[in-house]
Amino acid sequence: MESLNALLQGMGLMHLGIGQAIMLLVSLLLLWLAIAKKFEPLLLLPIGFGGLLSNIPEAGMALTALESLLAHHDAGQLAVIAAKLNCAPDVHAIKEALALALPSVQGQMENLAVDMGYTPGVLALFYKVAIGSGVAPLVIFMGVGAMTDFGPLLANPRTLLLGAAAQFGIFATVLGALTLNYFGLISFTLPQAAAIGIIGGADGPTAIYLSGKLAPELLGAIAVAAYSYMALVPLIQPPIMKALTTETERKIRMVQLRTVSKREKILFPVVLLMLVALLLPDAAPLLGMFCFGNLMRESGVVERLSDTVQNGLINIVTIFLGLSVGAKLVADKFLQPQTLGILLLGVIAFGIGTAAGVLMAKLMNLCSKNKINPLIGSAGVSAVPMAARVSNKVGLESDPQNFLLMHAMGPNVAGVIGSAIAAGVMLKYVLAM
Repeated sequence: MESLNALLQGMGLMHLGIGQAIMLLVSLLLLWLAIAKKFEPLLLLPIGFGGLLSNIPEAGMALTALESLLAHHDAGQLAVIAAKLNCAPDVHAIKEALALALPSVQGQMENLAVDMGYTPGVLALFYKVAIGSGVAPLVIFMGVGAMTDFGPLLANPRTLLLGAAAQFGIFATVLGALTLNYFGLISFTLPQAAAIGIIGGADGPTAIYLSGKLAPELLGAIAVAAYSYMALVPLIQPPIMKALTTETERKIRMVQLRTVSKREKILFPVVLLMLVALLLPDAAPLLGMFCFGNLMRESGVVERLSDTVQNGLINIVTIFLGLSVGAKLVADKFLQPQTLGILLLGVIAFGIGTAAGVLMAKLMNLCSKNKINPLIGSAGVSAVPMAARVSNKVGLESDPQNFLLMHAMGPNVAGVIGSAIAAGVMLKYVLAM
């Protein structure tokens, strides 16, 4: 009888909590969206599967060595950790002390847990290497750079302003998060508000990179929101675009783009990096990898490297990035009032970014002879190339012969640059406070 009882107690099902059950359902929902609805499947599928692995009771695949120690509830070991942190020897008090401790102290406690015989789970290791170090989002940005053509932006430099205007959604969302906190509706710190705001840039790797630096506890919710809303761009943007433009404006035909020389395409990433990095060094990691990837593409002398970055390397890193994000889809981190706030602020950020781009295009038309179709302003959010395709689709509905895709790629690429710069601004000023 004792053997049977021990067997039953060893089953994960016996330790399944309500929170874990809910997160398993959330993870299954992400898998369904990725497979059945094809919503950003390259990221949502590994994120969803990582969420499944993270919430299997007693498996501890997403736990660090220290978290495994705390979950084990050994009184003697808890007493040792508590003595180091000068707090009461119970799990709740230790977690509170760790949250307030310096990163160096947290590292010492992690090493102490390893010395006591605990090991981090495989997903925790993935997270430490891929996101904790910041490597995975940077490598993906390199791949995105290698797949990006700056030609439409260089052919019509004015569209850089549309990409810049669309970043207004980022900073408006930061203010929105702080407003919720001010009125006591949902608690957000300034770093958390900054990490949430970057969702408005519609740039998944940037959102993961920034939240990993500023608010790792919100990483799962921010990543899920960012990629979910990127997949919903064809549903979110058109109503806003149509509400802010007239039928006549949607029929505006833009001047044919000029041919951009190879020399311009080679010089642009180098000049861009030099100008931005010298003024804002915190943007150098993201923008540097992006420009390096683009230089490999445009130089034409390292085609093998460019092909590897665009295909094999970015695919491998995407797998580990997705599983690492899934490691943060655990009940105690995800099932919080903050998650609802993140989802709400995320869709508002997309809406504001879209509207700002369209309104900027209309403003530019007031002082320009060569009119810009305001629809391409919505492509300033950096969901490449989906936002540009949406601009083209809405334009074709008003004029079946008005093809805006290449024109919209200008602000779309500018949006990628803008989101990287916005992330650099957040890192510089938020971390300095």
